[in-house]
Amino acid sequence: MKATLSNYRQSPRKVRLITELVKGKSIADAFTALTFSDKRASAPIEKLLRSAVANAEQAGESLNELVVENIAVDKGRVAKTYMPRAFGRASTIRKRSSHVTVTLGKAKPKTARHTKAPSAGQKKA
Repeated sequence: MKATLSNYRQSPRKVRLITELVKGKSIADAFTALTFSDKRASAPIEKLLRSAVANAEQAGESLNELVVENIAVDKGRVAKTYMPRAFGRASTIRKRSSHVTVTLGKAKPKTARHTKAPSAGQKKA
């Protein structure tokens, strides 16, 4: 299931700090990580995640199996304002925004790793 947040008025670099905490985690773990985070972006990302979970419920998915498969933070529009500087100049201030997309998927079962057994001719150290 998907959910999107468009034109969130915070730079993508700052939002990615929060989304990296949540990627690949189960829904319960993701909500716990977002609740205890001090960053400003954690509240809107939590709300977006709740929206994605509601979309999954509408589609009939089981919440226990859901995992945050991917969160993409893309560049949104950039508003430009100007700051007066010395000698009659002006410098640009870029107010960046972000587009965030959450994708939920089912948890994949863990597979056991196979180790290669030593052959009969080799000595054990």
